[in-house]
Amino acid sequence: MAADERSRKELTLESIVEGKKLEAYVEHHTRDMHACAICGGIGYKKKPMKCVGNRWFCMDCIRQLKDLMDNLERWDAEVKLEAEMSKKIDEGLGL
Repeated sequence: MAADERSRKELTLESIVEGKKLEAYVEHHTRDMHACAICGGIGYKKKPMKCVGNRWFCMDCIRQLKDLMDNLERWDAEVKLEAEMSKKIDEGLGL
């Protein structure tokens, strides 16, 4: 019984020490972690981040923004066409 109690104490102490090591590691590396201003994802070494102004953006969000900007002219043309069609339909109905 004493050996069993001692092993539980050792496991508890070992667990506390490991917890303290993890806290120290996280505290040390927190300055390297950033939250994406768009998706809120946390970036660290495995998730590339880029700082623009004072905000951080992850690579996935930057790619989506780039895709949006690349297709902006087409999107604008679609919106104008839809507005034109809506206007002609309203004129045809006498609204």
